[in-house]
Amino acid sequence: MTKAKDIIVVGGDGFCGWPTALHLSQNGHNVTIVDNMSRRDIDKKMGADSLTPIASMDERLKAWKEKTGLTIAFEHIDVAREFDRVTELLEAIKPDTVIHFGEQRAAPYSMRGVGEKRYTVDNNISGTHNLLAASIELGLDPHFVHLGTMGVYGYDDDGIEIPEGYLPVYIPGDDKMIFQREILYPTNPGSVYHMTKSMDQLLFQFYAKNDRLRITDLHQGIVWGTQTDETKLDERLINRFDYDGDYGTVLNRFLMQAVVGHPLTVHGTGGQTRAFIHIQDTVKCIALAVNNPPPKDGKVAILNQMTETHTVRSLATLVADVADAKIANVDNPRNEAAENDLRVSNKTFISLGLKPVTLAEGLMDETFQIASKYANRCIYKMIPCVSTWTNNQRPGVVKVDKVA
Repeated sequence: MTKAKDIIVVGGDGFCGWPTALHLSQNGHNVTIVDNMSRRDIDKKMGADSLTPIASMDERLKAWKEKTGLTIAFEHIDVAREFDRVTELLEAIKPDTVIHFGEQRAAPYSMRGVGEKRYTVDNNISGTHNLLAASIELGLDPHFVHLGTMGVYGYDDDGIEIPEGYLPVYIPGDDKMIFQREILYPTNPGSVYHMTKSMDQLLFQFYAKNDRLRITDLHQGIVWGTQTDETKLDERLINRFDYDGDYGTVLNRFLMQAVVGHPLTVHGTGGQTRAFIHIQDTVKCIALAVNNPPPKDGKVAILNQMTETHTVRSLATLVADVADAKIANVDNPRNEAAENDLRVSNKTFISLGLKPVTLAEGLMDETFQIASKYANRCIYKMIPCVSTWTNNQRPGVVKVDKVA
């Protein structure tokens, strides 16, 4: 049995953070959730909400205790703004592992307006740096596990397989000598959100090199699905199901649209290829990363956390065929290539024993059941994506009347 660790999950109230905290608690670790509850506040400001009913943090933790007998601690801290409280918490817990989900995670939201752009940069970069700087100030040696994104690589169709974070390069020198170096794979962010994840990489590179911090940076694909084994235990533990134009991941958005009779809104040609992973595999990958910290060698461990790739139009076709839904091609609100291929290496997690859940296995049924059960909670005006990448673009909107 794996030795119990003291683990802080920053952003543990969110879509990936909440089921991860439960999974690690179930695995015998001592878990403390840290969150500023900003995701709930953003919903209120946008007039949106999770399709699934999300209980208060107190209710969630009470339900977890009732169902499992296990206790998860909670601290309401803004890690980007409350450095002293971050330091006090780290000093009190002296964590073995700090899992960092505490960033504004939506690309469309980060492009919504100047306020959202500034918040995304201020929150994401300051939060990451505060956690690193506080650990060094206190002389602590936690293993940092950070949830990054495949989007740092960009989506240019250059035909090569994207490696796990690093790229060997050959540099011509004097006397016709060739020098080999290994560099971070060049970033090519497509939004302010993705830019902050690219900047995280440089912060991690510096602190790993300068202070020998142990850091694992997980470049994750788009997460689909809603439930994990732990969140299924009680409705009060249920995970988020975001479907709105800013926070709704493309597959969850298609599934919800199909259930309520809304056309599946495909941006542009739908030729954008993306990497995907089921939420159940996300929590398993985090657990694998926690149990396999890198050595203190001055190098960040970068792993690609994804299991398969699909084009947006192939996903739409898959959902439309199953649900007898219609597809609507709309103007693409993003500034991106109309078509791209994507080949990604995920050798590390497979070698560590991950057995992925795939779309082809039919486990979309769970998500259909979630969408159908809570369809009455749908806020129809939130379905279209209205956040555009440049001022001269038109949002991808389909007007639709409410379906009875």
